Amino acid sequence: MTVLRITDLDVHYGLGRRRRQALKGASLEVRPGEVVGLIGETGSGKSTLARAVLGLVPASGGRIVIDGEDVSGYRNRQWRSLRRRGVVQYVFQDPLRSLDPDLPVVDSLIEPLLIQGVPREEAVAKARTFLPKVRLDPELLDRLPAQLSGGQRQRVAVARALITEPKLVILDEPVSALDAANRVGVLEILKDLRATGIALVFISHDLGSVAGIADRVAVLYQGELVEVGTAREVVATPRHPYTRLLISSAPTLRTAAAGRAEREALRALLTA
Repeated sequence: MTVLRITDLDVHYGLGRRRRQALKGASLEVRPGEVVGLIGETGSGKSTLARAVLGLVPASGGRIVIDGEDVSGYRNRQWRSLRRRGVVQYVFQDPLRSLDPDLPVVDSLIEPLLIQGVPREEAVAKARTFLPKVRLDPELLDRLPAQLSGGQRQRVAVARALITEPKLVILDEPVSALDAANRVGVLEILKDLRATGIALVFISHDLGSVAGIADRVAVLYQGELVEVGTAREVVATPRHPYTRLLISSAPTLRTAAAGRAEREALRALLTA
């Protein structure tokens, strides 16, 4: 069984002569309780794929199935209904984009539940039980986002995504703006989520962050998924030149970074 199945997905931006292809025939499956890391440089199509799955950009071709529901031809009203049900949730790189700076944490946290029709008292009680799951004290519920640290805000954003008990959570660069200590804390929380059965898609440009928690890694290059495999396979025996270049540039994934000559040879393969 899969929570997310993407088949031959194409996405274009622009019209006429300005029309360009952002995704080319992308295919990917994500199973319950699985963490899939989506890796690629800026402009590779990572966020475009996420937005297509969320119905925020239209697909030009291909198929998207979420929790057994084919959403490929959905209209705006159907997308709103799907998002209102909380089946799929999204965590932004910058939590301030998803947390209203003028509202206390509790109001941002329970908003998805109120949209579903859950009474406020019940929603607040649920919020209190969710904060400890992301290693936060319920006393923070009454604070404004500006009164929290960056790591605390990101954990609130994760709790907000989880509160509807979704089948799928997409995290867009969730730790890139955090310091080392907060980065480790958020990554440990994401590891713990495996046991709940929630499927996670972890988008990042940093293979080192993803490799430690992902079951599988998918590598995007210039709008194409060029490699998909277990995290161990991708790190130990990368097949595509771009994946090899990523790994050779990351000393934390090997005993030492590759030499300049090797990296230049890989770049030459990519531009050939």
